[in-house]
Amino acid sequence: MKRIDFLSLVNNYKVVFLDSYGVLKNHEGLIDGVAQTISYLRKQGFIIKILTNDASRSRQQQVDLFKSLGLNGLKINEVITSGTLARLFLEDKKIKGKIGYLGTENAAEYILHIDRDSVPIGSIDLEHCDDISAFVFLDDEGFDWNVDINKTINLLRIKNIPVVVANSDKLYPVSARDVAVGTGGIAKLVENILNRKFIHFGKPDSQMFMFAYQQLLNEGNFSKNEILMVGDTLHTDILGGNKFGLDTALVLTGNTRESAVETMVSATGIIPDYICKSIVH
Repeated sequence: MKRIDFLSLVNNYKVVFLDSYGVLKNHEGLIDGVAQTISYLRKQGFIIKILTNDASRSRQQQVDLFKSLGLNGLKINEVITSGTLARLFLEDKKIKGKIGYLGTENAAEYILHIDRDSVPIGSIDLEHCDDISAFVFLDDEGFDWNVDINKTINLLRIKNIPVVVANSDKLYPVSARDVAVGTGGIAKLVENILNRKFIHFGKPDSQMFMFAYQQLLNEGNFSKNEILMVGDTLHTDILGGNKFGLDTALVLTGNTRESAVETMVSATGIIPDYICKSIVH
């Protein structure tokens, strides 16, 4: 675990996998200097992939959002979301019947718009739910926390159906100091209560890295030792990169603070290869 300037480190690689929130942007918008760093990487010929656990937006919506924040030139094939993987999984399974969900209509339209009806948990009648064939945890908004989480638990007690978690993040930052419970946190609560294991997409699970690597091989013959995974969170970005066999760099612009990094690494046993102040330095 070596502390190093990011721009010095990155020159040892050909491909950079980047987390989104905490690496490129935060609660205030695009992190200062990130646009210049991305421009530098492009000019130097690096291949860039953004790997995000955000399942609330399509890849095009992610590109549009970054453009609105000042990061121009991002292409759809440079963005890989956990929502994309959840959508592909559900399409491949060819599930018959309706899909229930916890989350927003926007996420449902993107992920569940696969020639079948999708139903928010608030609209499901537990006395007449035989047509619900799968359930998806989409995001942490778009429902009544006081009612619909309990309703989800009761639906899944009644129905033995596939359950997909489109975003594995247990929490996410909402300010410089505060965090909020994420979709993965809600799903983990329900898993613990029901003593069940759901199908999770997003970092640290390997599907996202496998998908990103297969996409990369369509652009050239790259080995894993030519890829650097950059993230701000030990339990998702760094653990996932480590498990997939990539070199990893932890940046201190998001979930992991400078004052706590040594303690967190020691406590978790999740060890990045490098620590960088940010991707700007």
